[in-house]
Amino acid sequence: MDFWFSEMHTGNVKISVRVDKQLASVQSEYQRIDVFESPQFGRFLTSNGSIIFSEADEFTYDEMIVHVPMAVHPNVKSVLVIGGGDGGVARELEYYDEIEKIDIVEQDKKFVEICNTYFPDSVRWLSDPRAHVFYEDGLRFLRGKTGEYDLIINDCTDPLGHAAGMFTKEFYGNCFKALKKDGIMVYQHGSPFYDEDEETCRAMHRKAFKSFPISRVYQAHIPTCPAGYWLFGFASKIYHPLNDFNPERWLERNIKTWYYTTHLHKGAFMLPKYVEDLLTEEEK
Repeated sequence: MDFWFSEMHTGNVKISVRVDKQLASVQSEYQRIDVFESPQFGRFLTSNGSIIFSEADEFTYDEMIVHVPMAVHPNVKSVLVIGGGDGGVARELEYYDEIEKIDIVEQDKKFVEICNTYFPDSVRWLSDPRAHVFYEDGLRFLRGKTGEYDLIINDCTDPLGHAAGMFTKEFYGNCFKALKKDGIMVYQHGSPFYDEDEETCRAMHRKAFKSFPISRVYQAHIPTCPAGYWLFGFASKIYHPLNDFNPERWLERNIKTWYYTTHLHKGAFMLPKYVEDLLTEEEK
């Protein structure tokens, strides 16, 4: 008998993944968390019925949300990660010896516990001496910070659920305040392909564009995301993601990646026409 996990992307489209077994099903204070074992994607975790990451394709997301800003900012010492309880973002940050502090704010402690049980190779990066995990609301955490971080990574994945506060105008304003004078913020920007998701993408860009002097969007292809297509936001006080990009400096680090390259860095900001159009409309 076949066992399939199905996620509805729209009222007319769903993705189905054959699974060998379900490993966990937990209702935390904030979300329902399920973990499955599959022949195609390995283990994957879902939140409220939506795939958050899988062993097979999480490297794309984590590499693109970390290495793009790190290849632009010349001297990152202090990093704040909102979300990131699975440890994937922390893993990519570990390559940078100049980083002195990584604050990770994950509201759902149960999420970290589940990841630690079923994805221990990823969560172990949270135990790095430079990493400090805070189990509290990210927006509340930010309100007390001023000029403290070189880089903020918003790794929250759901603009509609318990992390909705991480995608508000107040959140972007607090990020701006918490960053140093040359700070960068990057964030997941969702998938723009389906009509049901378009307004969320528009709203995020509109808020970031009004909050930061430099606001750009870049893309990646992630199989388990809606339409297999995902956007990221790059918001900065002074650095431009292409004009201030230093590929030679990044290549000198000899970081092993599976997705990110310095050539891809440039190409990721070359967006399809329909995406350019919706972003331009919000900027006006």
